[in-house]
Amino acid sequence: MSSGKTQFDFTDQTVVVTGGSRGIGRQICKAFAEAGARVFTCSRRTPETPFDSDRIECASVDVRDPDATTSWLARCAEASGGIDVLVNNAGGAPSVASAEASPRLMNKILALNLNAPLILSTQVHQHMVDREHGGSIVNIVSISSQRPTPTGAAYGAAKAGLMNATTSLAVEWGPKIRVNCVVAGLVVTELTGDHYGDDSTKDQIIEAIPARRFASTEEIAHGVLFLAARDSSYVSGAALEVYGGGEWPPTIPRPASD
Repeated sequence: MSSGKTQFDFTDQTVVVTGGSRGIGRQICKAFAEAGARVFTCSRRTPETPFDSDRIECASVDVRDPDATTSWLARCAEASGGIDVLVNNAGGAPSVASAEASPRLMNKILALNLNAPLILSTQVHQHMVDREHGGSIVNIVSISSQRPTPTGAAYGAAKAGLMNATTSLAVEWGPKIRVNCVVAGLVVTELTGDHYGDDSTKDQIIEAIPARRFASTEEIAHGVLFLAARDSSYVSGAALEVYGGGEWPPTIPRPASD
Protein backbone atom coordinates (compact mmCIF):
# COMPACT_ATOMS: atom_id res chain seq x y z
CA MET A 1 0.00 0.00 0.00
CA SER A 2 1.07 3.59 -0.59
CA SER A 3 2.72 5.60 2.20
CA GLY A 4 0.70 8.68 1.26
CA LYS A 5 3.80 10.78 0.45
CA THR A 6 4.92 11.94 -2.97
CA GLN A 7 8.31 12.88 -4.42
CA PHE A 8 6.95 15.52 -6.80
CA ASP A 9 7.40 19.26 -6.23
CA PHE A 10 4.62 21.65 -7.26
CA THR A 11 5.89 24.70 -5.37
CA ASP A 12 4.61 27.97 -6.91
CA GLN A 13 2.22 26.11 -9.20
CA THR A 14 -1.55 26.56 -9.39
CA VAL A 15 -3.70 23.44 -9.66
CA VAL A 16 -7.41 23.33 -10.39
CA VAL A 17 -9.36 20.17 -9.49
CA THR A 18 -13.04 19.53 -10.18
CA GLY A 19 -15.11 17.43 -7.80
CA GLY A 20 -12.73 17.82 -4.88
CA SER A 21 -15.15 17.66 -1.95
CA ARG A 22 -14.78 13.93 -1.29
CA GLY A 23 -13.33 10.63 -2.45
CA ILE A 24 -10.63 10.60 -5.11
CA GLY A 25 -10.94 14.32 -5.82
CA ARG A 26 -10.41 15.28 -2.19
CA GLN A 27 -7.27 13.15 -1.98
CA ILE A 28 -5.95 14.67 -5.22
CA CYS A 29 -6.36 18.14 -3.71
CA LYS A 30 -4.55 17.12 -0.54
CA ALA A 31 -1.69 15.48 -2.46
CA PHE A 32 -1.08 18.57 -4.59
CA ALA A 33 -1.22 20.85 -1.54
CA GLU A 34 1.28 18.63 0.30
CA ALA A 35 3.54 18.89 -2.77
CA GLY A 36 3.53 22.69 -2.50
CA ALA A 37 0.80 23.72 -4.96
CA ARG A 38 -1.93 26.27 -4.49
CA VAL A 39 -5.13 24.31 -5.13
CA PHE A 40 -8.54 25.51 -6.25
CA THR A 41 -11.34 22.97 -6.24
CA CYS A 42 -15.07 22.98 -6.83
CA SER A 43 -18.12 20.87 -6.19
CA ARG A 44 -21.85 21.42 -6.36
CA ARG A 45 -22.04 21.43 -2.57
CA THR A 46 -19.77 22.74 0.17
CA PRO A 47 -17.59 19.91 1.57
CA GLU A 48 -19.05 18.41 4.75
CA THR A 49 -15.55 18.29 6.22
CA PRO A 50 -13.43 21.40 5.54
CA PHE A 51 -9.87 20.95 4.31
CA ASP A 52 -7.21 21.43 6.97
CA SER A 53 -4.86 23.20 4.55
CA ASP A 54 -4.70 26.90 3.74
CA ARG A 55 -3.38 25.92 0.30
CA ILE A 56 -6.80 24.62 -0.78
CA GLU A 57 -9.68 26.92 -1.71
CA CYS A 58 -13.16 25.51 -2.37
CA ALA A 59 -15.97 26.97 -4.48
CA SER A 60 -19.51 25.89 -5.27
CA VAL A 61 -19.65 25.39 -9.06
CA ASP A 62 -21.74 23.14 -11.30
CA VAL A 63 -19.20 21.90 -13.86
CA ARG A 64 -22.04 21.23 -16.31
CA ASP A 65 -22.64 25.00 -16.59
CA PRO A 66 -20.07 26.45 -19.05
CA ASP A 67 -20.72 30.04 -17.94
CA ALA A 68 -20.07 29.09 -14.33
CA THR A 69 -16.84 27.25 -15.14
CA THR A 70 -15.58 30.08 -17.35
CA SER A 71 -16.01 32.53 -14.48
CA TRP A 72 -14.50 30.15 -11.93
CA LEU A 73 -11.37 29.48 -13.99
CA ALA A 74 -10.93 33.22 -14.56
CA ARG A 75 -11.14 33.85 -10.80
CA CYS A 76 -8.59 31.09 -10.11
CA ALA A 77 -6.18 32.48 -12.70
CA GLU A 78 -6.58 36.05 -11.48
CA ALA A 79 -6.00 35.07 -7.85
CA SER A 80 -2.80 33.16 -8.58
CA GLY A 81 -1.40 34.61 -11.79
CA GLY A 82 -2.35 31.69 -14.03
CA ILE A 83 -3.16 27.98 -14.05
CA ASP A 84 -0.55 25.24 -14.39
CA VAL A 85 -2.63 22.07 -13.95
CA LEU A 86 -6.26 21.12 -14.50
CA VAL A 87 -7.55 17.81 -13.14
CA ASN A 88 -10.94 16.85 -14.55
CA ASN A 89 -12.10 14.58 -11.75
CA ALA A 90 -15.81 15.33 -11.32
CA GLY A 91 -17.96 12.47 -12.58
CA GLY A 92 -20.02 9.42 -11.76
CA ALA A 93 -23.32 7.80 -12.59
CA PRO A 94 -25.96 5.57 -11.00
CA SER A 95 -26.37 1.96 -12.04
CA VAL A 96 -29.54 1.59 -14.09
CA ALA A 97 -30.83 -0.82 -16.71
CA SER A 98 -30.15 0.83 -20.05
CA ALA A 99 -33.62 0.04 -21.43
CA GLU A 100 -35.11 1.87 -18.45
CA ALA A 101 -32.79 4.90 -18.44
CA SER A 102 -34.59 8.06 -19.51
CA PRO A 103 -33.12 10.37 -22.15
CA ARG A 104 -32.85 13.03 -19.43
CA LEU A 105 -30.71 10.75 -17.25
CA MET A 106 -28.46 9.71 -20.15
CA ASN A 107 -27.92 13.32 -21.15
CA LYS A 108 -27.04 14.25 -17.56
CA ILE A 109 -24.48 11.43 -17.39
CA LEU A 110 -22.90 12.49 -20.68
CA ALA A 111 -22.92 16.15 -19.62
CA LEU A 112 -21.06 15.42 -16.38
CA ASN A 113 -18.59 12.78 -17.57
CA LEU A 114 -17.78 13.89 -21.12
CA ASN A 115 -19.06 17.34 -22.02
CA ALA A 116 -17.94 19.08 -18.83
CA PRO A 117 -14.29 17.93 -18.83
CA LEU A 118 -13.98 18.56 -22.56
CA ILE A 119 -15.39 22.09 -22.23
CA LEU A 120 -13.30 22.83 -19.13
CA SER A 121 -10.19 21.77 -21.02
CA THR A 122 -10.96 24.17 -23.86
CA GLN A 123 -11.69 26.94 -21.35
CA VAL A 124 -8.43 26.47 -19.42
CA HIS A 125 -6.37 26.57 -22.61
CA GLN A 126 -6.13 30.36 -22.58
CA HIS A 127 -4.81 30.32 -19.01
CA MET A 128 -2.02 27.84 -19.85
CA VAL A 129 -0.83 28.32 -23.40
CA ASP A 130 1.30 31.43 -22.79
CA ARG A 131 2.87 30.30 -19.51
CA GLU A 132 6.61 29.64 -19.44
CA HIS A 133 6.18 25.92 -18.76
CA GLY A 134 2.86 25.57 -20.59
CA GLY A 135 0.29 23.49 -18.75
CA SER A 136 -0.89 19.99 -17.93
CA ILE A 137 -4.39 18.53 -18.04
CA VAL A 138 -5.17 15.20 -16.39
CA ASN A 139 -8.52 13.52 -17.00
CA ILE A 140 -9.83 10.88 -14.61
CA VAL A 141 -11.38 8.10 -16.65
CA SER A 142 -12.34 4.60 -15.61
CA ILE A 143 -11.74 0.96 -16.37
CA SER A 144 -15.32 1.19 -17.69
CA SER A 145 -13.86 3.01 -20.70
CA GLN A 146 -12.05 -0.17 -21.76
CA ARG A 147 -14.63 -2.91 -21.22
CA PRO A 148 -18.39 -3.43 -21.42
CA THR A 149 -20.32 -1.60 -18.72
CA PRO A 150 -23.79 -3.18 -18.41
CA THR A 151 -26.20 -0.94 -16.45
CA GLY A 152 -23.72 1.86 -17.08
CA ALA A 153 -23.62 2.19 -20.86
CA ALA A 154 -23.76 5.97 -20.94
CA TYR A 155 -21.05 6.25 -18.30
CA GLY A 156 -18.73 3.82 -20.09
CA ALA A 157 -19.34 5.59 -23.40
CA ALA A 158 -18.60 8.97 -21.82
CA LYS A 159 -15.33 7.79 -20.30
CA ALA A 160 -14.28 6.16 -23.59
CA GLY A 161 -15.03 9.45 -25.30
CA LEU A 162 -12.93 11.30 -22.74
CA MET A 163 -10.01 8.97 -23.47
CA ASN A 164 -10.28 9.88 -27.15
CA ALA A 165 -10.49 13.58 -26.28
CA THR A 166 -7.32 13.15 -24.20
CA THR A 167 -5.28 11.89 -27.14
CA SER A 168 -6.86 14.33 -29.60
CA LEU A 169 -6.11 17.39 -27.46
CA ALA A 170 -2.59 16.14 -26.70
CA VAL A 171 -1.87 16.14 -30.43
CA GLU A 172 -3.60 19.45 -31.11
CA TRP A 173 -2.14 21.41 -28.18
CA GLY A 174 1.40 20.08 -28.02
CA PRO A 175 4.04 21.11 -27.19
CA LYS A 176 2.73 23.80 -24.82
CA ILE A 177 -0.02 21.81 -23.12
CA ARG A 178 0.23 18.14 -22.18
CA VAL A 179 -2.98 16.10 -21.85
CA ASN A 180 -3.10 12.69 -20.18
CA CYS A 181 -5.56 10.50 -18.32
CA VAL A 182 -5.62 8.12 -15.38
CA VAL A 183 -7.61 4.94 -15.94
CA ALA A 184 -8.82 4.31 -12.41
CA GLY A 185 -9.82 0.87 -11.25
CA LEU A 186 -11.98 0.04 -8.24
CA VAL A 187 -11.21 2.44 -5.41
CA VAL A 188 -12.03 2.46 -1.70
CA THR A 189 -13.91 5.66 -0.83
CA GLU A 190 -16.72 6.65 1.50
CA LEU A 191 -19.12 5.42 -1.21
CA THR A 192 -17.56 1.95 -1.60
CA GLY A 193 -20.51 0.17 0.03
CA ASP A 194 -23.02 1.88 -2.25
CA HIS A 195 -21.03 0.97 -5.37
CA TYR A 196 -19.77 -2.53 -4.64
CA GLY A 197 -22.21 -4.05 -2.14
CA ASP A 198 -21.57 -5.96 1.07
CA ASP A 199 -18.35 -7.67 2.18
CA SER A 200 -19.24 -10.92 0.42
CA THR A 201 -19.77 -9.14 -2.90
CA LYS A 202 -16.58 -7.13 -2.48
CA ASP A 203 -14.63 -10.33 -1.77
CA GLN A 204 -15.87 -11.80 -5.04
CA ILE A 205 -14.82 -8.67 -6.91
CA ILE A 206 -11.38 -8.70 -5.31
CA GLU A 207 -10.86 -12.29 -6.47
CA ALA A 208 -10.93 -11.03 -10.06
CA ILE A 209 -8.29 -8.32 -9.46
CA PRO A 210 -4.66 -9.47 -9.79
CA ALA A 211 -3.60 -7.07 -6.98
CA ARG A 212 -6.19 -8.77 -4.72
CA ARG A 213 -7.52 -5.51 -3.34
CA PHE A 214 -9.14 -2.21 -4.24
CA ALA A 215 -7.00 0.87 -4.86
CA SER A 216 -6.65 3.59 -2.26
CA THR A 217 -7.45 7.19 -3.14
CA GLU A 218 -3.80 8.02 -2.43
CA GLU A 219 -2.67 5.65 -5.17
CA ILE A 220 -4.92 7.34 -7.74
CA ALA A 221 -3.69 10.76 -6.57
CA HIS A 222 -0.06 9.73 -6.99
CA GLY A 223 -0.78 8.68 -10.56
CA VAL A 224 -2.27 12.11 -11.21
CA LEU A 225 0.76 13.88 -9.73
CA PHE A 226 3.11 11.80 -11.86
CA LEU A 227 1.32 12.83 -15.06
CA ALA A 228 0.99 16.48 -14.02
CA ALA A 229 4.61 16.89 -12.87
CA ARG A 230 7.13 18.75 -15.00
CA ASP A 231 9.40 15.75 -14.46
CA SER A 232 7.01 13.96 -16.86
CA SER A 233 7.43 16.60 -19.57
CA TYR A 234 7.63 14.04 -22.41
CA VAL A 235 4.48 12.18 -21.32
CA SER A 236 1.44 13.36 -23.26
CA GLY A 237 -1.53 11.57 -24.76
CA ALA A 238 -0.97 8.73 -22.31
CA ALA A 239 -3.44 6.58 -20.37
CA LEU A 240 -1.92 5.56 -17.03
CA GLU A 241 -3.72 2.41 -15.90
CA VAL A 242 -3.99 2.44 -12.11
CA TYR A 243 -6.15 -0.64 -11.66
CA GLY A 244 -4.11 -3.37 -10.01
CA GLY A 245 -3.41 -5.38 -13.14
CA GLY A 246 -6.91 -5.34 -14.62
CA GLU A 247 -9.17 -8.37 -14.34
CA TRP A 248 -8.64 -12.11 -14.68
CA PRO A 249 -10.10 -13.19 -18.07
CA PRO A 250 -13.35 -15.09 -17.40
CA THR A 251 -12.61 -17.55 -20.22
CA ILE A 252 -9.28 -18.70 -18.72
CA PRO A 253 -9.36 -21.02 -15.68
CA ARG A 254 -7.35 -19.89 -12.69
CA PRO A 255 -4.38 -22.02 -11.58
CA ALA A 256 -5.29 -24.34 -8.71
CA SER A 257 -2.76 -22.64 -6.43
CA ASP A 258 -4.09 -19.16 -7.07
